Amino acid sequence: MDSAAPYLTGHAAPSASGSVFGPVTGIIHAVGWVITYWYMLVAAALVGWALSEAVVRRLARKASAERMALELVPSRHFDPGLEEIFRRGVQLARASTSMPWWAPRRAKAVQIRLRADGSAPLRYRIEGPAGGERLLSITPFGPHVTVNRARPIVDTPREHVVRAEFILRGKPTAPLREVPLDPDPLQPLIDAVCDLRAELGDLAEIRLDIQRAPKWALRARRLQLMTNARRRERREAQRAARWMRQDAGGVEDSLAWQLQQLLAARQAAGAGRRLVMPPVPRRVEPQEALGKLAEDDHLVRAQLLVLCASNTEGRAQARLAQLQAALDVFGGTSRWTMRGVRVGPWRFGADRWPSRRGFERRWRLGHCRPPRANWVRLDELTGLLKPPTMHCRLPLLAGDLPTFTFGDPELLLQGIYRAPDGRRRLVATHAAETLFEVGVGKAGGGKTERALAQAIGWAHAGGGLMFLDPHRDSWPRALPFLAHETLMPRIALIDLNANGPSPRVSSWNPLGMHHGQVAHEVVEATADAYATALGWDDASAPRALTILTAALALLVAVNEAACQAGRPEDQATIFHVRALLTDPAFRTAALAAVQGRLDEETRSWWQTVFPTLPLDAFAVVLNPIARLAANPVTRAFLGQPAGVYNIRAAMDTRMIVWVCPGGNGPTDRLITALLARDLLRAVRSRRDTPDHRRVPFRPYFDELITLTGAAPETIAAMFEDFRKYRVHVHGMTQLLARLPLPVRLSLVQNASTLATTAGSQSALAPITAEWGDQPGPDVVAALDRFEHYMSLTVRGRRVGPVRITGPHLDDVFADHARPRHAAALERAARATAGAAPLDQLTARATDQLGRVGDFLAQLAPTTPPAGRLQKKGYQ
Repeated sequence: MDSAAPYLTGHAAPSASGSVFGPVTGIIHAVGWVITYWYMLVAAALVGWALSEAVVRRLARKASAERMALELVPSRHFDPGLEEIFRRGVQLARASTSMPWWAPRRAKAVQIRLRADGSAPLRYRIEGPAGGERLLSITPFGPHVTVNRARPIVDTPREHVVRAEFILRGKPTAPLREVPLDPDPLQPLIDAVCDLRAELGDLAEIRLDIQRAPKWALRARRLQLMTNARRRERREAQRAARWMRQDAGGVEDSLAWQLQQLLAARQAAGAGRRLVMPPVPRRVEPQEALGKLAEDDHLVRAQLLVLCASNTEGRAQARLAQLQAALDVFGGTSRWTMRGVRVGPWRFGADRWPSRRGFERRWRLGHCRPPRANWVRLDELTGLLKPPTMHCRLPLLAGDLPTFTFGDPELLLQGIYRAPDGRRRLVATHAAETLFEVGVGKAGGGKTERALAQAIGWAHAGGGLMFLDPHRDSWPRALPFLAHETLMPRIALIDLNANGPSPRVSSWNPLGMHHGQVAHEVVEATADAYATALGWDDASAPRALTILTAALALLVAVNEAACQAGRPEDQATIFHVRALLTDPAFRTAALAAVQGRLDEETRSWWQTVFPTLPLDAFAVVLNPIARLAANPVTRAFLGQPAGVYNIRAAMDTRMIVWVCPGGNGPTDRLITALLARDLLRAVRSRRDTPDHRRVPFRPYFDELITLTGAAPETIAAMFEDFRKYRVHVHGMTQLLARLPLPVRLSLVQNASTLATTAGSQSALAPITAEWGDQPGPDVVAALDRFEHYMSLTVRGRRVGPVRITGPHLDDVFADHARPRHAAALERAARATAGAAPLDQLTARATDQLGRVGDFLAQLAPTTPPAGRLQKKGYQ
């Protein structure tokens, strides 16, 4: 039955040849089908690739939507070490994998953005997966770098945009050049964008994407490199063997070789040609062939994209060329070069089809698809893994230091800044945050000229100021630039130099009460001024201070009574102190007239203590007053009952007051001390005005050495207290070291602007020490005239020290000079200050004692007997 089965089924049994050729025939048919219908396979592959790419792109776009951004702001003293930077690189590489499991590899990257758009010299941002924010927020740089959560940047379209992708070329296994940290490796990039102009729409941005490479890609790359290395070794061995055979054949065929063989008697007759042993290919060492790819640790793939834009044709292309040159600094055996092909004047790369669309997608979404050659180790990217350090020279942009606009009350002129591209612009600081300024430098260096330019600009903007100049040189210099009809009513000149054949002098009564002053403040200010100028204190001259204070309190009470009686012209002056201490009749009348105005302690002192004082106790008080009275100018200035000078009213009405005390002798120092202490009193009296209603006022003190010699504690108190009352002091001095210690400490501590011109290195050392000797005294000492180094405060941040050219009035305000109106301005300024002929004021001051005596007699016609006061002989 079994043998008959094939016949019963009606099929022939397969032969041996059919079983062998069946598979072969099937393969042939399959190959034929593929050859015939190849387009179907290609179409299926394309459809599959398109579907997979669409899915990957969708997932990558979804993952990119969950990215975060951090902005790193370094401090001025940021100086990281190599280890700190390397640790930061490790953080970036680790954070690149903080993505969901389904995220495609192109989305698993951390991006470093270096951006310059006019808002800052170079903004340093980190963008990456949202899951890596906690890891990236805590940097190894410590407190020297502030990490802020950054918002997305929205760019306005520019008319001209160029794009570039950079690829590593050269030896693929060689590292980039090791760039030192000093100077900063970012300096070439910052220099490339230092002339960026925001008003022209300039933009430059570099994006470096870091991605941890997959193991299979690294192994494939290593296999390729090893294969190429072995192939090169075999080719070299074959080439060497070929050259050896050619050399050996050439030697044996030469005439010299043949003659040598004939003359060698011992040569074997049957010897043939020499045997040449070809060189064996040497063993390829993995470390040598793979280079930086030999180890897995800290190896990443990098993508470097650059975009430059501008609204002016040609600027974007020039910016890209500058950045390309800057990246050459990192090049060695391996270097960054622009990807693409150049054909004549055209370059086909990231800025043209077909690469442009992919570039824009990666730029917009933050995807990382680096070229195959872009393998780098973290230590090769040291210069790009950190923000700019203290070794980086940053340019000043309009956003860092505002541009001065004439007539703008919110800006204060500082000088002329020369940009790296040669452009010059007037720079300023915000008036509201320029609280105190200090200018140091040798005589003639330009510090006073700069202060004058600043004061004139402030005056034209509607601001009030006081310029205190002991030598009067500043007034004729500023006169032509202030001679405007809109300014004349606001300008007052207090000039105690009394020049000319018929001098005119203003007047001021430090004890006058006709301006509504507070009595005890006037007494305190005048007594403190005397004590400061004469070096009195509670330990060295307690009796003199007591006598002077009691006398001033009594005279101020008299003046208060005169003003209340509507007779301010009958007020006493500082010169009435002598009559009060030496004339019993005048003293008795004064005490009787103001009996109810004195406090019990002062009244008791006059009744019980004063009669016990010896005659020589008054000399120390009367001597400085006698010196003031001996000078006709100071006697005329201080001897008027109702002086015009009122610094508190000048502050509140935005007046421009020029005060020239007249010198630096003992009498002049006493006048200066009185003026300075009165200014301190007037400013502190602003406590009666709400802060928002206090009008800003700026006193300028030229020759601080002279001024502080008269009132050191007063000047120091100004730099400490005036900010609260919106009064901002500007001081100038030749030597900071010659200022009294309290003044020097207050100046440096509170200075919003610290400026210096050239000078000796020893004199400049205290200033440059405040800047960390960057620049050092030797650099500052070599400055030209009108050149300054200064540190400024802008938006609460210190800018500089930066080199600024001091403004020269004839250049900066040339269009505002009115020399033909200078004489009219001087007349108006003296009239506003109430100046009168010197001889007239002197005569009035001489007659004032009689007028005050008559007033006291009328105020108290019946006076108590002064017997007890006269018993001691004070006649």
